Amino acid sequence: MASLELCGIKKSFGPVAVLHNLDLAIHHGEFVVLLGPSGCGKSTLLRIVAGLEDADAGDILVGGHCVNELEPGDRNVAMVFQSYALYPHMNVAENIGFALLMAKMPQAEMTNRVAAAAKVLGLTDLLKRLPKELSGGQRQRVAMGRALVRETELFLFDEPLSNLDAKLRVQMRVEIRALHNRLGVTSIYVTHDQMEAMTLADRIVVMRDGKIEQVGTPFEVYDQPANVFVAQFLGSPTMNLLPASLGDKIALVAPDVQVGLPDGFTSTLDLGDAIYYGVRPQDLMLAAADGIPCTITTVESTGSETLLHCTYGPEKQSICAAVSGRLFHKMGDRVHLQPQTERICIFDAATEIRL
Repeated sequence: MASLELCGIKKSFGPVAVLHNLDLAIHHGEFVVLLGPSGCGKSTLLRIVAGLEDADAGDILVGGHCVNELEPGDRNVAMVFQSYALYPHMNVAENIGFALLMAKMPQAEMTNRVAAAAKVLGLTDLLKRLPKELSGGQRQRVAMGRALVRETELFLFDEPLSNLDAKLRVQMRVEIRALHNRLGVTSIYVTHDQMEAMTLADRIVVMRDGKIEQVGTPFEVYDQPANVFVAQFLGSPTMNLLPASLGDKIALVAPDVQVGLPDGFTSTLDLGDAIYYGVRPQDLMLAAADGIPCTITTVESTGSETLLHCTYGPEKQSICAAVSGRLFHKMGDRVHLQPQTERICIFDAATEIRL
């Protein structure tokens, strides 16, 4: 295992700056997910770690040693690509062992390593098959086996599940996490899928426009988002951000509609200042009279919960509640939604930073 430290990483493609002076420390054996929208620089950062791209500035330290000048093959890292990148004329065993063959490893040791990797990944019975004879999930296992067999210090995953259907993605998520738990190899995983990030990561690095917005455990970035972007990027449905003004222990979200603030909430803002009252749909409860009076515009049932899309106030602001179970409300019904105040996030409307 090895730690990874990125110090002042910068990267531009022509006049376009892609990464802006990034600093990040990843600990021994940690599974870290780089999460962000397409084009935020996460895959470029991963390729810089692998040596497939050169940073314009900054240092990459693996296990405390700078690897800036090392070729990709000398960095002792293994990368799993989105496209699998299997050789179509080679069978599974040959694909898994190709890097070992290029390294001129003795045949007996190479055979043993391939067999061991195949056993871990459930590929033992498929070693003689060609890639075209495999399912998408099996091909991805072969790509992982090719990384696993090298016994490297770092595993790098570049959106490895994006080509799989929904059921296979769930299955492969479980397998990747189980593999990490078994091997304990330091891993960096790139995705734009928040579900993958939440279920796989020890820590999540949320990126936007080449910058790091927040680093934390899945629960930290979900429950305590650093800003409006993080709050809305994680969570499905997304967090409700209700325009409001700050009151004394309350927030005014519409004329004559007050909602509570978390116990002990303090800020440097003045009473009456503009804020966003952040409440996740799962933290809104149906109430008899208290809370926010709303009109239902759409009802969506997912089986385990019902999503109520509503409007409130004279400006008909949107708000969504996710209520457990099956409800029989319909469009046009009037309901009251009561926030769980202990789960509320308050953001400065001017800076969009959580208070």
